[in-house]
Amino acid sequence: MTIASGVVVFVLAWWISFFAVLPIGVRGQFEDGEHTPGTEEGAPVRPMVWKKALWATIGATVLTAIAAVVVPLLLAE
Repeated sequence: MTIASGVVVFVLAWWISFFAVLPIGVRGQFEDGEHTPGTEEGAPVRPMVWKKALWATIGATVLTAIAAVVVPLLLAE
């Protein structure tokens, strides 16, 4: 796997991982009873985006490492 293909695999894996962890642990304002005026009741109280970005980075690194090992094995005949 070249550097360019590794970057592409990492970016795709990061976005997939990010969207996979995005809904985890989110509590809406209606669930906590803390409704801020002018906002949607389903808006998250604490979205924890930085924490989820960190988990997405860890997941993308693992997926990229797996792809770096598996893809050359599949291409070798």
